[in-house]
Amino acid sequence: MITYRRIDKNGFDLYDRVPMVVHIKSKFIIKKIDRGLGGFLFEEIPVEEYSKDCARFEKAMEYEKHFDISGWAFFMAFNGVKPIGAVTVAARNSSCEMLDNRDDICVLWDLRVADGYKRSGIGQHLFDMARAWAVEEGFYKMKIECQNTNIPACRFYHKQGAQLCRIDEYAYYSEYYNDKDIRDEIGLIWYLDLK
Repeated sequence: MITYRRIDKNGFDLYDRVPMVVHIKSKFIIKKIDRGLGGFLFEEIPVEEYSKDCARFEKAMEYEKHFDISGWAFFMAFNGVKPIGAVTVAARNSSCEMLDNRDDICVLWDLRVADGYKRSGIGQHLFDMARAWAVEEGFYKMKIECQNTNIPACRFYHKQGAQLCRIDEYAYYSEYYNDKDIRDEIGLIWYLDLK
C-alpha cells in the first residue's frame, strides 16, 4: 500500500534512501535562430543511453549545513515502510540563490521516485502535495530547475502548466568542468503560477 506524509529533518535518513536515477536516452538541443535574436528551437535528439545518479549531488542530510530549512517543506511516499519517493520545496531563505532573494516564490528543490515506481502516479501525487503546500503558504510562483538531458522531467513540468522562462547553456560548465557528462548540460528554469 502506497502512503504519503510530510516529514521533518528527522526523516532525512529515509529521504536519502530514495534513489534519484535519471535514465537518459535523448536530450534537447537548442538551435538559435539569428544567433538567438530570432528565438530558439528545441529539437529532441537521441543519445547513447546512460544513467545519471543525481543523488550524489543532493543529500537531504546535508541541507542544514548550507541552508536555513525552517521554511522548507518535505513530503515522502512509502510502499509499506520502504521509502519510494520524495519532494522538497525550498522557501524563505536569503542564502538560497535559487530564491533570488524573494519571499514570494518557492523552489521545487528536489523530486525523486525510485525506479520500479516511476510512471505510476507517485511523482504526480508528490508534486500535487508540494503545489498545495505552496498555495496554502501564499507563494506567487514555484520555480523549477531541470536539465536538457532530463526529457521526462521537462515534459512532466510542462504538463503541470509550468512555463520555460530561462535557458542557461553554461549553468554547470564551471562547477562541473571535469565531469564531461554534466558540464555541457543546459539548465532549464521553469515557473509555475500558483495564484
